[in-house]
Amino acid sequence: MSAVQLAVIIINYKTPDLVLDVLTSLKTELVGGEMKAIIVDNDSQDESVTKIEAWIDNNNEDKLFELIASTDNSGFSGGNNRGLTAIGAEYYLLLNSDTIVRKGAIQELLKTAKAHPEAGLISPRLEWPDALPQESCFNYHSPISELINAAATGPITKLFSKYIIAQPVKSVVDFYQWTSFACVLVRKQVFNDIGLMDAGYFMYYEDVAFSRKAQAAGWKVLNNPNAHVVHLRGGSSPVKQNTKLRKRLPRYFFESRTRYFYEFYGRFGLIAANLLWTVGWLVSKARALLSKNFVAPSSQCQWRDIWTNFFSPMKAYIHPSKYKKS
Repeated sequence: MSAVQLAVIIINYKTPDLVLDVLTSLKTELVGGEMKAIIVDNDSQDESVTKIEAWIDNNNEDKLFELIASTDNSGFSGGNNRGLTAIGAEYYLLLNSDTIVRKGAIQELLKTAKAHPEAGLISPRLEWPDALPQESCFNYHSPISELINAAATGPITKLFSKYIIAQPVKSVVDFYQWTSFACVLVRKQVFNDIGLMDAGYFMYYEDVAFSRKAQAAGWKVLNNPNAHVVHLRGGSSPVKQNTKLRKRLPRYFFESRTRYFYEFYGRFGLIAANLLWTVGWLVSKARALLSKNFVAPSSQCQWRDIWTNFFSPMKAYIHPSKYKKS
């Protein structure tokens, strides 16, 4: 494909109806000849390709949309990389399938990128369908943040407040350590400088890992809350719902977690992250025994699953298709 100003990359895995909604929201926001949306189907093996192809056939007068049907599911990073290498662009907008782009959001992000050449990654305000905001800008995951999250106890959170991951939603343009990749605009030059997304992460932690590498290369991460994008949150993955219900999380979550802590904190940092999480877990369990109203935030078997791939942190993930049926 010829180069464009903006390429929107959307990954689909068994969420065709969500994809059609986000494509509908994009139809009036993309400029023909200058912008294009690439939908990568990650080998859904359902009606996804048929549904999306049919929609494109009926809504592609300006040649804005293109579908790539993969023959394998390479996860979030791998799927995005497939889209990124399919088309040349000055800017790439990585966009979840469970989003809806509000009017003017894309132009606002592009305007922000031009006004802030130091920003390599620019994100919008993420919000619910009723326009209530979502936390979408963060501090890095760290060993101490593992203690905070597992303990979920006020005094510990207050003592280590500067390590809290989720940052308060602001109404002004500001810089952060990393931002949600549910929707993020990335300059071509960032990929030129640090490479594509790390396909060693099947899903989760790839966004914070990419942001860290971009900042290490001299780029900044910027959020502009004047651009609005609806995020249905969890529509493209079971992890958030399982976390809420305290169900066991999929293996790929912990493989990614281990890879991240080892990559950016080393062996001792990974040990520290696991031990501090365990301390926090014990605190929350003790608190739950003392109060009937408190529920420990850990998911089922998490105390054990955090040690996944501990002795081989950079080992290739086990593909979900290979998981044993319980």
